[in-house]
Amino acid sequence: MRRSIATVSLSGTLEEKLAAAARVGFDGVEIFESDLVSCPASPTEVRLRTCDLGLDIVLYQPFRDFEAVPGDLLDVNLRRAERKFAVMADLGVDLMLVCSNVAPGTIDDDDLAAEQLHRLAERAASNGVRIAYEALAWGRQVADYAHAWKIVDAADHPNLGVCLDSFHILSRGADPAGIRDIPGQKLFFVQLSDAIPILMDVLRWSRHYRCFPGQGGFDLTGFVEHVLATGYRGPLSLEVFNDVLRQADAERTATDALRSLVALEESLRRRLEASTAGPGAWGRRRVQARDEVELAAPPAPVEPSGFAFVEITVDPLAEMAAELLLRDAGFAHVASHRTKSVRMWQQGEARVLLNRTRPSHKDWPRGGAAVSAIAVESPEPGRSADRAKQMLAPATPRSRGPDEADLFATAAPDGTEVFFCRTAPVDAATRPPDSWLGDFDQQVIDDLAGGGTIARVDHVALSQPPYYFDEASLFYQSVLGLLRHDSVELADPHGLVRSQALTSAGGAIRLVLTVPAIGGGLLPESAHFQHIAFACHDIFAAAGAMRNRELPVLAIPGNYYDDLAARLDLDRSRIEPLRAHGILYDRDGGGEFFHFYTTMLGRRMFFEFVQRVNGYQGYGASNTPVRMAAQYRHMAMAGLIP
Repeated sequence: MRRSIATVSLSGTLEEKLAAAARVGFDGVEIFESDLVSCPASPTEVRLRTCDLGLDIVLYQPFRDFEAVPGDLLDVNLRRAERKFAVMADLGVDLMLVCSNVAPGTIDDDDLAAEQLHRLAERAASNGVRIAYEALAWGRQVADYAHAWKIVDAADHPNLGVCLDSFHILSRGADPAGIRDIPGQKLFFVQLSDAIPILMDVLRWSRHYRCFPGQGGFDLTGFVEHVLATGYRGPLSLEVFNDVLRQADAERTATDALRSLVALEESLRRRLEASTAGPGAWGRRRVQARDEVELAAPPAPVEPSGFAFVEITVDPLAEMAAELLLRDAGFAHVASHRTKSVRMWQQGEARVLLNRTRPSHKDWPRGGAAVSAIAVESPEPGRSADRAKQMLAPATPRSRGPDEADLFATAAPDGTEVFFCRTAPVDAATRPPDSWLGDFDQQVIDDLAGGGTIARVDHVALSQPPYYFDEASLFYQSVLGLLRHDSVELADPHGLVRSQALTSAGGAIRLVLTVPAIGGGLLPESAHFQHIAFACHDIFAAAGAMRNRELPVLAIPGNYYDDLAARLDLDRSRIEPLRAHGILYDRDGGGEFFHFYTTMLGRRMFFEFVQRVNGYQGYGASNTPVRMAAQYRHMAMAGLIP
């Protein structure tokens, strides 16, 4: 399948949009009329430029408010179309998108619409142009793709077909299965976009909140499967109207867009391979689509067994505080890197690397600490790395000393490095070539590394820059093969924080991404918080041991426990141990969740300690507002915020 993107999906000038689409590897572009109108280059010069870049112009759009109009207006519209055909000839494109009419004076007469579209198609044919008619979800008389196809079928002209836009179909809740009734030769073009379900006017939803496949809630895999069943073999093109993308870096957006198409193709290929035994003609169409269409086939995700390590970069001023916090939590300093300023702390299978190299980023706070890398434990690191590369995750440059493990690392959208590695024992006689442990001098201080109250890393929560949230979600889904859960909005004392969890199929890797729902005020302070959550064997034993070591635990107000007792009908014997240790509680079905927090390490980092009982899968979201309010209180008392 050829991959295309509409210029309206990218920011910048037309020249910048074309260059970005070409650099990341798109095959073609839809030229949006407003981009061409505002470009100083002539249509012929634009055609030559796209040719030099290796791009095809696959569609010119939009041509609006044409059909089902009075006769005098039809003559005006036909003259308008002739001028556009001349522009298209200079651009070297032979397909024009005609949107269903939204003007107030549109006549409710399908026969009239078909007759006028037939006349347009005749004019188009004489100019070597085809017309793709699209039903806008807010069209005055035609708002449904089946209705648009009925009119096109009645118009009966070889140069007239339909354009299917996933947003216009799925936003209305229409059944896409009817797409299979459209002959493939009459399906001229397919546009794809996703969207998070929002209860609002569909026009506003479309113009501001579309997103790339895999970032919303539409079943685009099923949608494209229906499309291929018709015999359609044209481009899959992304048309995304989004306020964030209008001001984002064009090449970064183009990379995100192409990654979404690769992931969609992979999902579609797997569905076709799994369903070719379907009944009758539909089953035969699936086989035909599978055999005729070349879809992306990256290596399958490798099921991870957990986090190999989490790296925290600390400002030198915060180094001692970070080490004290880890020691009070029961971690032991077990090793130091042979060539880098990195020290490994461990308890059970939970490993934390403290990197003492102060970042050069100008916004890095003095005395600060933040998660700078996560390492995924993979039984096949090479295959995981190959998948990442095919999902457009470039390798980040790393300095390696002699005999150090050659680990693949890529940067997530927020800058966090992601490693794939295998933790294999290292001794003097043997060293597996891909084991990262061999880069460290072993110097176990005590036996806490092999036991204690902490078992492993349960999850890592990473704050995201406001404009990278959807990109980050798609990155972790596609590169690591994580499953995306519904996002939630959490009440902060100064606004709302959007949160989304992603997990591996087996639950060994859990990530939580957060971002301000709306920026401004003091909200970014808590929206930038990051933390590592450690799974405990016994949360009460862990809390007691850490209290004895004087771990600074976040104070939870007594009102929380009074409300908890009333809300969940817990008796005093259950509430008082929670209150005594500052432990918060949640339950979901038959599962229970216990968790407590440290105070802040600098202005961004803290630790969480959790215990999941009877298959609890959440993160205690109902307790998050209490935690954030308590953190504000602590930070204000410590002078970390005004």
